Amino acid sequence: MKVRNKVVVVTGAGNGIGRELVLCLLSRGASVAGVDLNPDTLKETGELASGFGNRFYGLVADISDRAVVLTLPEQVSDRFGTVDGLINNAGIIQPFIALNELEYPVIERVINVNLLGTLYVTKAFLPLFLTRPEAHIANLSSMGGFVPVPGQTIYCSAKAAVKLMTEGLASELLNTKVRVTVVFPGAIATNISANSGVSMRVNPTAAAVANGGANGRMMALSPSKAAEIIVNAIERNAKRVFVGKDSALMDKLYRFSPAGTTRLMARMMQAVLPD
Repeated sequence: MKVRNKVVVVTGAGNGIGRELVLCLLSRGASVAGVDLNPDTLKETGELASGFGNRFYGLVADISDRAVVLTLPEQVSDRFGTVDGLINNAGIIQPFIALNELEYPVIERVINVNLLGTLYVTKAFLPLFLTRPEAHIANLSSMGGFVPVPGQTIYCSAKAAVKLMTEGLASELLNTKVRVTVVFPGAIATNISANSGVSMRVNPTAAAVANGGANGRMMALSPSKAAEIIVNAIERNAKRVFVGKDSALMDKLYRFSPAGTTRLMARMMQAVLPD
């Protein structure tokens, strides 16, 4: 789906990849509804988007609140008249600790945002997309969605579920005009730890590894480049896209040797996680 003159919803629009997705889409002629929990960072995105006229609409919302999410399609439609696309970008990581040490409220928050939030937003907008001449849904999984990362087991579980949910949805929509893309970011130079409320008592490399970076920030991709890759994938109706060479490489390694790749990731995380 070419994004020019389309209306696209982006979650997690207040910073990082989400903010850059907003700006990339606007630069290509789309109108964008940006959704974020943080009103301050969403306002900053709006200020950056002001150079594109009135084609940006910021919506403060908690995507893990289903009742709130169900109001979004009407709000976006009232502003722009229609909706053509969705990028489920919002996500958080967990504290860098083992599953046995994780408290249930933390587990539930990670699942609620990463998996249920993506599900809620997708289901809320899908009926509208099915009425459009063409539409597109892109869901961000992670390299952690296909390679286990010690200290991020629940995050990886949620992102793996996003992967399969997205692929299942794509198969269900084969005979419609709605196309679906699953996105696997590797290490992206964002502030995901702070945005997730995770204390950086570990080496910052750990955050990059957990978010997909096989060699940490040495391989981290800029958010703007990540956004460009994602939008390009949407415009060519790609079924899946690896964002970063590290993500593509780890996919190949894991297919060749799941056990060896799991040990490799465990050794990398052991080097950066606290004792």
